[in-house]
Amino acid sequence: MERGKEKEKVNLADAERRIYALIARRDGVTAREIAKDLGMERRDVNRELYMSPLMHELCYQDRDARWHALIPQKYPHEGLYEVSGFYATAGEFMDTDEDSWMESLTEGCKRIGRNLNDTRGLLHSFRDCRETICALFLDLDGMIGREAYEDWEVVFEMRLNRGRRIRIYADVLIITRQRVFSLEFKMKDKIDPEEVKQAAKYVPYLEILFGPGVDVLPALVLTGAKDLFDYVSIGGRDAVLPVCSGDMLFNVLDEYMGFLN
Repeated sequence: MERGKEKEKVNLADAERRIYALIARRDGVTAREIAKDLGMERRDVNRELYMSPLMHELCYQDRDARWHALIPQKYPHEGLYEVSGFYATAGEFMDTDEDSWMESLTEGCKRIGRNLNDTRGLLHSFRDCRETICALFLDLDGMIGREAYEDWEVVFEMRLNRGRRIRIYADVLIITRQRVFSLEFKMKDKIDPEEVKQAAKYVPYLEILFGPGVDVLPALVLTGAKDLFDYVSIGGRDAVLPVCSGDMLFNVLDEYMGFLN
């Protein structure tokens, strides 16, 4: 049977990914057009557009009932600022002093609804993340030069709507043209399997956001450890993700980008 002659039975877990990728490629598209192009039932398309908290966050509808992507799937990713505590290019980040960065981050967190209750040392953990990312880029200065990375995008505290009343916040994203490194930070020196699973949980949402052709690569960064780099099973499954100390974060990027080759 020819493709498109029969409506496909779409896995709902895959529907968001396909719908958002189509919207992100177009300058406005109707639900009818989405259904036709993807071979889906229109009611399934409408269910995702109106009922999915993540799609509700990432898409908006104009007066002509055409859907648009808040964050188009192209580099640089305009619109990321809207869901991030802090967003900048790597060059801009490195040129921002710590106090100015913290002021921008805290204001951004308030803007996106991030609770800044500091009873568990949240603000200190923010500074800990920044120190590690600065050290990473200084390492890259010596290996590939600033011009090779200064247009990468850097995000702190990116909001992802997981449910109607459930929001999760990705600690740090480093975004190149082909890859998104999703870094979960803990100020610890021991690997906790539950925190490995936590580092992996952002991947499905980020894959929807950044679309096909971009690899989403999670890692757990333990800033209390030293000289640590290992691959650890995610929840006892065959899938693994890298766990590293802050001083070995460079190795995570090198595994996928081959700076040392």
